[in-house]
Amino acid sequence: MTDKTPSWQRWFVLGMALFGTGVTSSLGLWQLDRAEEKIKLQSARQQQSAKEVLDERALQLEGEHSASQRGEWMHRRLLLTGQWLPEHTVFLDNRQMNAKPGFFVLTPMRLKGSQQVLLVQRGWVQRSFTERTALPEIKTPLGQVTVSGHLAPWPSRLYDFGGLEKGLIRQNIDLSGFKNETGLDLLEVSMLQSGAASDGLLREWPMAASGVDKHHGYAFQWFGLSGLIVLLYVWFQIVQVRRTKSPR
Repeated sequence: MTDKTPSWQRWFVLGMALFGTGVTSSLGLWQLDRAEEKIKLQSARQQQSAKEVLDERALQLEGEHSASQRGEWMHRRLLLTGQWLPEHTVFLDNRQMNAKPGFFVLTPMRLKGSQQVLLVQRGWVQRSFTERTALPEIKTPLGQVTVSGHLAPWPSRLYDFGGLEKGLIRQNIDLSGFKNETGLDLLEVSMLQSGAASDGLLREWPMAASGVDKHHGYAFQWFGLSGLIVLLYVWFQIVQVRRTKSPR
């Protein structure tokens, strides 16, 4: 018996098999790259955290290179003294901690001995399930306070729908827009406050390397699918064809 499958169909099946194998293999490699990026980022953060603690005086730089210098200090430990500006507190919506929806609470702090202001990501609070616009109760101490944490980038954007937002509850907070709105001398970086829960806020921030196991799992699935495509092609297009051609 001879194989009566047209040659163009065999080439088409081969092309689809190669395409599917290439796509799934590429996705598997991409997942491994994502895992490696997170591991390197966590390692870099740990190296920065091991360096000397910075205080509010270190951040009070002037000149054209001040921003780049603060950028080099990213993820360094901070111990800052200053005064909260609670009238400018913002609740970032749709933020999660421990897989629960809520708000990230941001409050500017005027640094001791300066007019410069640093936005502090103070922690997370769970939102009301019955009233979406209800603000949870948090405490903001008056007068001079000292807080610890790490130097962090300006809060990342989430589901950006365009336009500047105002009000207590926002989806994102824009640096230049917030500067113009408040008139504060805001630095271009922020602080991720650390420590135990206080003032009604949790601070169980996720590690940069969180999700590495998930990426490895996804990579295994993609490589497994790639191998399955190869096995199916070999079985149906080579083994079965040879069986059909062989005399009985």
